[in-house]
Amino acid sequence: MEHLYEGGGFVSTLSASALLLAGSTVGGGTAVNWSACIKTPDDVRGEWARDRGLPLFATGEYAAAMDKVFERLGVTAGCAEEGLQNKVLRKGCERLGYKVESVSRNSSEGHYCGSCGYGCRTGDKRGTDSTWLVDAVSRGAVILTGCKAEKLLLEPGSAADGRAKRCVGVVARSTNPAITRTLEVTARVTVSACGSLLTPVLLRGSGLRNRHIGKNLHLHPTALVWGYFPDTVPDLRGRMYEGGIITSLHKVEGGGPGAPARAILEAPAMGLAGAGTQFPWVSGRDMKERMLRYGRTVHLFSMVRDRGSGTVHGERRVAYHLDATDRENMRDGMRRALRVLAAAGAAEIGTHRSDGQRFACGGATEAALEEFLDGVDVVRGPQSKAEAWTLCCTAHQMGSCRMGATARDGAVDARGESWEAGSLYVCDGSVLPGAVGVNPMVTIQSVAYCLATGIAESLRRGPVSRKD
Repeated sequence: MEHLYEGGGFVSTLSASALLLAGSTVGGGTAVNWSACIKTPDDVRGEWARDRGLPLFATGEYAAAMDKVFERLGVTAGCAEEGLQNKVLRKGCERLGYKVESVSRNSSEGHYCGSCGYGCRTGDKRGTDSTWLVDAVSRGAVILTGCKAEKLLLEPGSAADGRAKRCVGVVARSTNPAITRTLEVTARVTVSACGSLLTPVLLRGSGLRNRHIGKNLHLHPTALVWGYFPDTVPDLRGRMYEGGIITSLHKVEGGGPGAPARAILEAPAMGLAGAGTQFPWVSGRDMKERMLRYGRTVHLFSMVRDRGSGTVHGERRVAYHLDATDRENMRDGMRRALRVLAAAGAAEIGTHRSDGQRFACGGATEAALEEFLDGVDVVRGPQSKAEAWTLCCTAHQMGSCRMGATARDGAVDARGESWEAGSLYVCDGSVLPGAVGVNPMVTIQSVAYCLATGIAESLRRGPVSRKD
């Protein structure tokens, strides 16, 4: 975990209300994510093109880029065998008459390792570390590990470029304290792909001041619920840590036909240590029972496309608070997920609220279940000092250097180039105009593909005079 995730997997918001999982190894988030491959929803593409003034998202070029990403990642639509958690999600939804969708993955149909969140021990998952970066190295690129970009090299810009500054390279330092020399790389074009938590830190630390740098951070906040399934359930064999992590999802629909989903239900990867930190301490005996039941305790999460946003103030200094509508949507997703677990045959269901909120399903009436669900809500974090609290978890970071039609709308233009410094581009999740609403890997790579194609074309053309 120390080498795979930023902060060893324990980065929290300043209010300690949410934990942030962000990849920090070669391949970034794609090396440790849960393999879900979902194209940018049409309504989101339309919104970004129409409301944000970014026509790229409505073009055939962008659609072709998503297809190219699917092709390079070797995305498969089928799944030879689902793991326990996804079986439960599918069974519960089907019993309740809810629509459940299959999720494509960047792995083979028979992939069943259950450890993709730790880099995929089998190597079957095709992250950028085994696809795009391999392509780059085969064409002469050099990947330097164990070092960190510290500052961009900026010079005064030119009137022809229309930008106040021009980026000519980057200074990096080793993460090994025994190595004190810095590394300076000069280049015609510099691309920041540090991710939404660190690209703003690099840009701000280099003297750039666009007001959108570090702002508009979207996290797809999630709330976890759980259900215990004894081994006696005949059609639900296996353990929760086995199999593909996300192979099915359910959308909690909005107010009517065509309305955006209020929340999405999916299954997480949940290691033993992670489960131990998430379960509230009720008593020593209770915690021992929880751990003994770990393999048969299914977790689902309610994820929202957040309307609210946060701010990156510095390295591992993130401010974020749930918008009231986001809180309401997350609550409805939690209640739906608990209902799904009960319908699938759980003996007990519950949340991770600090007081050990749970409900015994065996022999319970529908009225009793409804009464329990009415008491389920999204409570605040431990610093709220409330009697009952919980933590949100997030694994998607987007928008903190967002693309905008003008410098008033974003930190970079529609080509990914900084509004302040020519020849400086951003090609990571921070350029997304907002939250995607689904697992964002394919969206991030598709945007990066379009931006990289544009950068390559501009390098072939050479410097041109333009007014932005």
